[in-house]
Amino acid sequence: LTGSALGAMARRISSQGKVTISVDEYSSNPTQAFTHYNINQSRFQPPHVHMVEPLPYDAPKPVGHTRFVCVSDTHSRTDGIQMPFGDVLLHTGDFTELGLPSEVKKFNDWLGSLPYEFKVVIAGNHELTFDKDFMGELIKQDYYRYPSVSKLKTEDFDDVQSVLTNCVYLQDSEVTIKGFRIYGTPWTPWFNGWGFNLPRGQSLLDKWNQIPEDVDILMTHGPPLGFRDWVPKELQRVGCVELLNTVQKRVRPKLHAYHLGWYGIMTDGYTTFINSSTCTVSFQPTNPPIIFDLPNPGNS
Repeated sequence: LTGSALGAMARRISSQGKVTISVDEYSSNPTQAFTHYNINQSRFQPPHVHMVEPLPYDAPKPVGHTRFVCVSDTHSRTDGIQMPFGDVLLHTGDFTELGLPSEVKKFNDWLGSLPYEFKVVIAGNHELTFDKDFMGELIKQDYYRYPSVSKLKTEDFDDVQSVLTNCVYLQDSEVTIKGFRIYGTPWTPWFNGWGFNLPRGQSLLDKWNQIPEDVDILMTHGPPLGFRDWVPKELQRVGCVELLNTVQKRVRPKLHAYHLGWYGIMTDGYTTFINSSTCTVSFQPTNPPIIFDLPNPGNS
């Protein structure tokens, strides 16, 4: 197939002139999708994409810019993390082990100790109590895998989001901070039956279709295909093809922050992709926060 034909399958232009993303033919197999599009389009190679070196913490912030501090997957292991100077903290989920109210309180207390003017947080698959549908099924089944969570009473976690008093919590929602429109969503492709898991394909695409087209910053828990989504332990790609097409062809944010896969930064020349997973696959908090400067709206 030609590149134009592949592009036509990934999206179509509606009568209103808006880009509509459709389910990709390789949606269910991200490793195969990556190989296919790399061979046929060189989609994940220069000059289309580039690796980016993280900014050193002592780099001066340019005039007229806002400094974002990106972290993820702190898993209640925040005590030893050295947090750099910045204006806005972006935490893209997995701030607990299981979403227990005590863990959420500890995380909120840590947030309260940080000096950032604004803090924005989304949930991840480990925040089980934030996924009400998941908890409803878990309690009915008394699922052995999460005994400490399945024993919770509904009133113990029903309003768990309200514990996060020291941040803005986003769940399929947005906020405008310092002129930047920020949208956050917690969903990830199904993986071992954790929270906020959905099947690849239309189920996830329905969530991505809720993302507004003109957001500046997108926070997701899972990665898009091809951008720091390689998991060495699994020897496979874990990114979502529909999320990639949504980001590159429809939403086009300036910054896309997420977790899971290969810590670091890439760019396609328009969007900067930041995988800021603090903990490694062995749950060691060894990866430092990543800082990124964006020109203030109106100054770009």
